[in-house]
Amino acid sequence: MTDKRRKAAALALTIAGSLLAIFGALSAARSQALTGPAAVTNATLLNADAPANVGDWQSYSRTWDEQRYSPLKQINDANVSKLGLAWYDDLQTMRGVQASPLVIDGVLYNESIYNVVTAYDGKTGRKLWTYDPKVDKIWARWACCGPSARGIAAWKGKIIIGALDGRLIAIDARTGKEVWVSQTFEPNKDPYSITGAPRVYDGKVIIGNGGADYGSRGFVTAWDAETGKKLWKFFIVPTDPARGPDGEASDSAMKIAQPTWFGKFWEAGGGGNAWDSFAYDPKLNTVYIGTGNGAPHMWHFRSEGKGDNLFLCSMVAVDATTGKYKWHYQMVPEEDWDYTCTQPIVLADMKIGGVMRKVAMQAPKNGFFYVIDRVTGKLISGKSYVSVNSWATDIDMKTGRPNVLPTAHNTTMPHLMSPSWMAGHTWHPMSYNPNTGLVYLPAQEQGSVYARAEDGQYKYTPGMGRTNSGQGYANEPELRKKLNAEAAATEKGYLLAWDPRTQKEAWRVPYPHPGSGGVLSTAGNLLIQPTINKTVAIYRADNGKKLWEMNVDQAGVAGPITYTIDGEQYIALNVGWGGSPVMNLTKDGPFRLATAKLLVFKLGGTAKLPPMPAADDDPVQPNDRVAADVATRGATLYGENCSKCHGDSAVGGVKDLRKMSARTRAAFTDIVLKGTREDKGMPSFAGQVSEAQAKDIYGYLAQRAQDDW
Repeated sequence: MTDKRRKAAALALTIAGSLLAIFGALSAARSQALTGPAAVTNATLLNADAPANVGDWQSYSRTWDEQRYSPLKQINDANVSKLGLAWYDDLQTMRGVQASPLVIDGVLYNESIYNVVTAYDGKTGRKLWTYDPKVDKIWARWACCGPSARGIAAWKGKIIIGALDGRLIAIDARTGKEVWVSQTFEPNKDPYSITGAPRVYDGKVIIGNGGADYGSRGFVTAWDAETGKKLWKFFIVPTDPARGPDGEASDSAMKIAQPTWFGKFWEAGGGGNAWDSFAYDPKLNTVYIGTGNGAPHMWHFRSEGKGDNLFLCSMVAVDATTGKYKWHYQMVPEEDWDYTCTQPIVLADMKIGGVMRKVAMQAPKNGFFYVIDRVTGKLISGKSYVSVNSWATDIDMKTGRPNVLPTAHNTTMPHLMSPSWMAGHTWHPMSYNPNTGLVYLPAQEQGSVYARAEDGQYKYTPGMGRTNSGQGYANEPELRKKLNAEAAATEKGYLLAWDPRTQKEAWRVPYPHPGSGGVLSTAGNLLIQPTINKTVAIYRADNGKKLWEMNVDQAGVAGPITYTIDGEQYIALNVGWGGSPVMNLTKDGPFRLATAKLLVFKLGGTAKLPPMPAADDDPVQPNDRVAADVATRGATLYGENCSKCHGDSAVGGVKDLRKMSARTRAAFTDIVLKGTREDKGMPSFAGQVSEAQAKDIYGYLAQRAQDDW
């Protein structure tokens, strides 16, 4: 070799060595960056059960399959009697708090109302930082139902928030400072909100929205988790065909959906909003979307009473990379009942009929439990898990369609539907335990009176917070009273253990009312649930025997989680009740609650909760004589503005307005129009309800109190 060649070779080796050093440094820096707070990656989520990751809770349901099962078993059926409160944080709100926390490398990240996120030392409860996105308080009225959210996501050192006002926000997990912000819809214009938890699948943030009750066109979007750049958009229902294709990932799917709609359905949006449920299979590179109800609710007004209206109340599978349509299965063709299929979707591999199947499972509002082949979208089985005697008899296994009763569709004559919009199972998380082979969910039976408005009486009114259901609320008052009494008499709530392989109930735990919260199961043979009895209860996962219970002065709805720090296992959950009304909740007196709290338990925990505040809200009977025209106007206004939180015909609800105290009655118009009880969870309705209309609503409520006192 010549000197010239030797020098060239030496130079090449030097350059190569330098490049290797640079790449090594970059690799080390990258590795070091991912050992900081919230170091969640594709690898950590794909290997969630590995020793380095099993003590964390890195995603909404821990894993992408949404099973809400943990292999941790330090706390188990033999020692759970020694469980006690390790620490808690008072969230200083009377609102429902629905979020499941995340725990990563010893830090617990929690979301309270208005999307306020706090990081805690998961062992001691010491606050590390709090981030407030400054969501306008008007969203307490605009978002259905209230300013709560179900959770957050984490990815490569960032915590990701889906804010009520449509912002997707990434914050630094170490400091709580904003990294990027993207707007998923135009606030103050489009009647959307975000209440569901974002998910991150292989670096893509997936988020949907609510708003079908107000009149909107549902969609799901994907965003780059590093930059906040939009990657794809999938519309759930079609729009005016004269507009042509949207130019989005859903264009091919809209060609399938368009022929199933009739009339000028696009004027009220069509609905279908995916406000909660997602799951992900990384091997199939598939995102599963649970879609929502129609806008307006009444099929007669939405689509001239014709067509299946795809993709309402469906499970839709799309390619995770492109958002392109793969398949769908529609649970509720001709959706007419405010049914949604946004309830949790759980993925599992199980042997059915002697054959291993890759399945997606769902127990949506309509009362049927579905087991679907998640590769093809074909129905494997579907059976009722609650009484569905007023909607459908069964599922036709040849067509996959429900056999809907001829009396189920809505006319102008009031009739009782069960399940109703209050659901056989609502958004509350369910769990699949691979050890027992059972799915666990909070089930309920709550009927509701349905009737569509007379022709000419319904008109779509755009705007946030305005329910555009197409329902009639005031005709046939005596019949409505009779039907409401029937609904109240048959109301039930229970914790249900269901075998998805045989489609049969394994066992149940009855509760005095519906409204208990989400569940978590563990390898310690535990099943954990906050209950309507204002307790946290733990049962044996195999047979439902109660092992432990603690009064917490709050009826939680959120899903519990579990984690370990320094070899010690903890159980954490938010308790703060809110959501669908419960008809008999105040039958025996006011349903009093303490403030919402984040609770963390461990074996041998000795922390104590403060005592329940003294009551000052004893109800009084109104003696005012109410004019018939006032009560009639008030009934319609109440149905359009108040019933989602306070119950059909003012029965039950977060606050039973038949049973107001003298102080509340005297301040009624100020509460409604000036927001004087905003700190208690009641926002101002100024701009949506006039003073005269507020007085009509009060008159209707006074009459309801006199009717039922």
